[in-house]
Amino acid sequence: METRSQDVEFNVFARGCPSRPTLEHVTGRWGSLALGGLMEGPLRFNELRRRIEGISEKMLSQTLHALERDGLVHREAQPTNPPRVDYSLTPLGQETAERLRALIELVEQRMPQVIEAQRRYDARGER
Repeated sequence: METRSQDVEFNVFARGCPSRPTLEHVTGRWGSLALGGLMEGPLRFNELRRRIEGISEKMLSQTLHALERDGLVHREAQPTNPPRVDYSLTPLGQETAERLRALIELVEQRMPQVIEAQRRYDARGER
């Protein structure tokens, strides 16, 4: 899929296209879960961490930094004691998360078919 922005063509299939890292941030396990977790509204770091079971503090921090750099997540530090930091989706992040949510829902709804396909594959003994 090609798009023109400021006379630059972006093509995710091209090796050097800058859209590749962003696509990786969005579609990677932790990025997609962070975007999905923030869809319902702003969350503090630890609230988001509790929502995304299994993510480490370090990985969540790295994920949020990458998504913030890509313009998908907004970080707002409150001048309180102790400091409070809220994370929310930007308009671009919201649009991205909505499209991602449709994919997540499809996968969840089709899991019985996926599990059956995995069972059949595993029964064949191929690797």
